[in-house]
Amino acid sequence: MIERLYLKELLSFDEVTLDFDSRLVVLSGASGAGKSVLIQSILSSFGYAGGEARLCEVTLAKPPLLSSDMYELDNELVVKSLKKDRARFYLNNQNISKKSLKNLFSSYLYYLSVRDKSGFESKILIELLDESIMQSNILYKKLLDTYKSRYTHYKSKSNQLIKMIEDEKKLLELVEFTTYEIEKIKAINPKEGEDKELIKIKQQLSKIDKINDSLAQANGIFQLESSVQEVFRLLEKDDSYFTDAMNHLRADFEETEQLAEELLDINVEEILDRLEQISTLKNRYGSIKEALEYQKMKELELKSYKSIQSDKSELESFLLTEYKELTLLAGEISQQREQEAYKFEKELDGYLQDLKLSYASFVFDSCELSELGRDVIDLKLGNSTTLTLSGGEFNRLRLALLVVSMQNKKAKGGVIVLDEIDANVSGDESIAIASMIAKLSTVYQVFAISHQAHLSAKANQHILISKEGEFSKARVLDKQERISEITRIIGGKNPDQEAIAFAQKLLKENYDY
Repeated sequence: MIERLYLKELLSFDEVTLDFDSRLVVLSGASGAGKSVLIQSILSSFGYAGGEARLCEVTLAKPPLLSSDMYELDNELVVKSLKKDRARFYLNNQNISKKSLKNLFSSYLYYLSVRDKSGFESKILIELLDESIMQSNILYKKLLDTYKSRYTHYKSKSNQLIKMIEDEKKLLELVEFTTYEIEKIKAINPKEGEDKELIKIKQQLSKIDKINDSLAQANGIFQLESSVQEVFRLLEKDDSYFTDAMNHLRADFEETEQLAEELLDINVEEILDRLEQISTLKNRYGSIKEALEYQKMKELELKSYKSIQSDKSELESFLLTEYKELTLLAGEISQQREQEAYKFEKELDGYLQDLKLSYASFVFDSCELSELGRDVIDLKLGNSTTLTLSGGEFNRLRLALLVVSMQNKKAKGGVIVLDEIDANVSGDESIAIASMIAKLSTVYQVFAISHQAHLSAKANQHILISKEGEFSKARVLDKQERISEITRIIGGKNPDQEAIAFAQKLLKENYDY
């Protein structure tokens, strides 16, 4: 519960210090006095509105289930906001953002305003029914968790498939281009070192005529071989080194003649074409070795592309099977929600009759599977949807739903802030609203701005917001002051005795004054 509020320099308020009751706290006062301004300042401490006070400090007892991994939470919490150029927030003197504040206290503080038209969205109604079912059926939470976990996985795989399909055209282009590059290298079929051999042959071909001419002239040396040997014999000298040299020379000449004959059989155009092909590869890849390595790499890539296409087929098969199983789980969830909705309708009916409202019914429709299942839920009041309800009908229905929801909860505690929820109603409707809010205050601490006598009379603490000149004040009323304020609510500034008597009667009915 919120125990204390201290603020300074909040628009028309100079300074306010209030200690709150733990049950129903009603704020009343003339229009424009500053009731909503004060409530908004409390809400801003929990991230629900912008902080306007130069200093706002809210002290509260730590809710039993409140926990945080980021912030130290003592049994007593102090939320402070300071505004200079902008609002800064602190939780027990720890810096905290407005968004973090709201997230931290979202399950602890519930805000309902006559100007707010939310509360009947499908997601909220689904969560309301789910929470109610889990109070009595512990297996339902396991069913929901299983569905949500599998749906999250299904959605992830579904997105993966969508990405595959989007990339499919690109993938086909990659396969086509990769195949083309591989085939291009394969068609040339280069061998490492081949370029050097081809250049050597090319060089030899360019000199073949000169080689042949030189050989023809040089072969004359062998005609003089026997004369030289005769000289060595006459001189009685060893001619072995000469003979060996001539044999080597004869072998080299024979080898050269054989090469010349082979070169005559070579097609020069083919050599030049082959060199051009090899040169093209070298220009593109750097060397024959690098071209062959690139070919191997592309062959591996091609295998991976084909594997992706196979993965797509497997993924499609998985999604089809998983979708069928998720549909069965969603159907089971939907069935339990419809059963709970029927029970909810029965519980709502009594309160709606008191509020002079028609019977309310949950309307189920099916949609594509989502994290919440297959349900889209709306709430109808008689023949009217929530979108066509008047402001008064809307808020009475929302209040009745809140009361039933509270009764179905095992855990107690929290704060409800009601901003003029009983506006534009009178008579029996006002009495019924006041009774329901009083019932809520047995479980929650309730702050309510009201212009109705019945709700003010049921308050455990009645705070008057008044304005004198340009300055507003807030003070807790005692018994006699409460009678005076309720009398004003009933009869205006100049009430008659009947209004005074009625105010006294209302307080006596609710409290032993």
